[in-house]
Amino acid sequence: MKAHRQLTVVIKLGSSSIVDEITHQPILSVLTLIVETAVKLHQNGHRVVIVSSGAIAVGLRRMNIEKKPKVLARVQALAAVGQCRLISLWDSLFAHLLQPVAQILLTRNDIADRTQYLNAQNTFAELFSMGVIPIVNENDTLAVSEIKFGDNDTLSAITAAMVQADYLFLMTDVDCLYDKNPRTNPDAQPIEVVDDISSLVADVSSSGSNLGTGGMSTKIVAARLATSAGVTTVITRSSKPGNIVEIVDHVQASKQAVSLASSFSTDPTDTPPLSSSASSLQPEAAPKPPLHTRFLPDPHPIRDRSFWLLHGLAAHGTIFIDDGAHRALVSKAGLLPVGIVKVEGTFSQQEAVRIVVLHGVRQNTTTAARPNGFPASTRTVTAEHDSEAGGIIAEPVEVGRALVNYSSVEIARIKGLQSTEIQSVLGYADSEYVALRENISLEKVSRPVTPGRDT
Repeated sequence: MKAHRQLTVVIKLGSSSIVDEITHQPILSVLTLIVETAVKLHQNGHRVVIVSSGAIAVGLRRMNIEKKPKVLARVQALAAVGQCRLISLWDSLFAHLLQPVAQILLTRNDIADRTQYLNAQNTFAELFSMGVIPIVNENDTLAVSEIKFGDNDTLSAITAAMVQADYLFLMTDVDCLYDKNPRTNPDAQPIEVVDDISSLVADVSSSGSNLGTGGMSTKIVAARLATSAGVTTVITRSSKPGNIVEIVDHVQASKQAVSLASSFSTDPTDTPPLSSSASSLQPEAAPKPPLHTRFLPDPHPIRDRSFWLLHGLAAHGTIFIDDGAHRALVSKAGLLPVGIVKVEGTFSQQEAVRIVVLHGVRQNTTTAARPNGFPASTRTVTAEHDSEAGGIIAEPVEVGRALVNYSSVEIARIKGLQSTEIQSVLGYADSEYVALRENISLEKVSRPVTPGRDT
């Protein structure tokens, strides 16, 4: 039956889901079921994207090599060989059902430029309008550590945000998340719905296969990214791809039931139709779906430019700010040099940096003369301490990302100063702001960080 509303569904498949870990042979039974599921979703009026790993694994099989080599150039060469075979395999399977597909290979560099990011969005939109299913993979032939997404779980989350997907399915070798390792703990309980990832307590001991780069922990990171963009994220078993359709139908039916019940409760003059009982308006009345873990989307998602700033760009350094600067950013003001406490890393103008708040820091204003004779306000940074705890009140917390108007060297010279002093220190003043508010995106839930590491 045709869907009431067109949905966009992203399906992520890891290498171990579609390629045998030992023989490196494609698992045709799973691939065929994935193809049938994707085509069924498409025929029901939905838009489908597949994020498929497996290029290196297929390359190992094609070249009759047993183990993944450690030399980067050889790995990238195998990826080039394997990607041809992988997309050919997908194309031939979809061709049996007369479904056209397209190949999209990405690195972080491809979306670091805002224009290219928008071009990628436009390409996806045009493929959808043509009835094509895009198959996405990281461009392992070109990618190095500086421009890699890290794993295809992250790539799938960014892709889901880029196409404003309704669902992201992270297919793995277990049915769902458990509070303990189910392989060693018979009493492990499934975690079926997660509405707050920050409070999630789950077993993440799975570290991924020898072929892949991800594990359960990377899927939770991907779920955090996707749900922040308003995408319902699901972890379920890859060997049962037919579960995808059942889960989508169940969630949509539950939403409709809740919406219908809400419409009756808001207007006391309305009464349910005679054919509807009270229990039929409750989501529990629907048949129980296949076992899975569903991460609920943020009701106020971060989209478009804000998401791109936060997750589309690789940070080249860190700017540490005080509480006052953070309050100004939350109030939609730009970042002024007076609120900057410290700079870490080397970066240039218009590059992305992390913004980290040093809570409990205060700046003592003193007056000193610069070597060039200009008097100026300089600030000595001190930290307020908790006398009982004997330590700093709070640890550094990453709160967002920004594109900066000045380089790391320039910011180090003007940090703590008033904007009117930039000209006298640098000899020029490109902007009174270190970063314009339109070039700053704040996390909805800030998190502790280790300064200098890209979390």
